[in-house]
Amino acid sequence: MAALFAGIDGGQSSTIAVILDADGVVLGRGTAGPSDHVDEPAQTQRAAAACESALAAALAAARLPADTAFEAVVVGLSGYEGSWHGREPVFRAARVDYKHDAAIALAGAIRARPAAVVIAGTGSVGYGESARHEPIRVGGFGYLFGDEGSSFAIARTALAAAMRVTDRGVLTDLGAAALAFFDCLDLRALARAVALREIGRPQLASFSRVVFDAARLGDPEAAAIVEDAAAALAGLAQLVVEQLGHADMPAVPVAFVGGAMENAELRSAAARRLESATPLARVVEPAFEPAVGAALLAFDAAGVARPA
Repeated sequence: MAALFAGIDGGQSSTIAVILDADGVVLGRGTAGPSDHVDEPAQTQRAAAACESALAAALAAARLPADTAFEAVVVGLSGYEGSWHGREPVFRAARVDYKHDAAIALAGAIRARPAAVVIAGTGSVGYGESARHEPIRVGGFGYLFGDEGSSFAIARTALAAAMRVTDRGVLTDLGAAALAFFDCLDLRALARAVALREIGRPQLASFSRVVFDAARLGDPEAAAIVEDAAAALAGLAQLVVEQLGHADMPAVPVAFVGGAMENAELRSAAARRLESATPLARVVEPAFEPAVGAALLAFDAAGVARPA
């Protein structure tokens, strides 16, 4: 069988796998549940099972046998810091490599170096690579200490603001929307459900869509939250770019990726803020999704030249 390469984007809300042939053609794409491993027990199987399921779905979509072997599989995992948490996934592959999800996002988004990417999904992080492929990472400190500008942060900010004013007997429009969205009787019940993990981080982060809609419809509080998120994401990008670029070189290309960036208002506001803050940055559209970036890195892992 011809050489095959797989890439997996293991996110906090979903997992995506793609299969490429030696010419770079996408043969199949599969999805599964979240690969989030934060707060999971030491022997968790959650991330491993999601990665295996996504790749199995991609094989099925490609009409390939379930026991198909790969030259290499690269998995990009949110928050990966050099060691897998829990059971590792099992693949039929000559080589399996794990990366931080920022690295696969950049590999898919921009081919040239230096370059930078900002991911804004359930969490957030800024990442770049120099002309010599030296990595730079900023942010990405997780939902307790960072993730500024992310879907989770947008939802958390909106809910916290709504909760504070209920002590004055006021239920804001966003507060009322939250009660309907999460099917809770009041905001204290919502806070308790989150604390008890009856509502998980991906579900909480999904409330950002309501905040985006409210901002688009003219809610000033929601609009301010979205603008603050855009400023935070532009700030992450600026920190990376200023470490990569200098006045004597062309502007560094920057791509914004992730689920939150599917919102046009957030994406355009972040791009506008970044380009007005520094002439060293040039915002570009990502070429490919992170899962494809992981598959391209699988060519590197196998020692095979990437397709043009």
